[in-house]
Amino acid sequence: MCLAIPAKVISVDGASAKVSIEDVEYTASLLLLDDVKPGDFIMLHAGFAIEKVDAAEAAETLRLLNEIEQNSHH
Repeated sequence: MCLAIPAKVISVDGASAKVSIEDVEYTASLLLLDDVKPGDFIMLHAGFAIEKVDAAEAAETLRLLNEIEQNSHH
């Protein structure tokens, strides 16, 4: 199964970005997207930013992923 996770862009340096997923920072490749800037939300898959999303969609996706994780422990 493939899964992309929403991440908030903290900073951009050329073709890479520092992103945050629930306060954990990662490096994301921006080779597949144009016009990414700090404050944007992206979908992160296998180290690549594959899509830009709005803040509400990112929050809802994280909420659903957390709900799935909590239900899998029961």
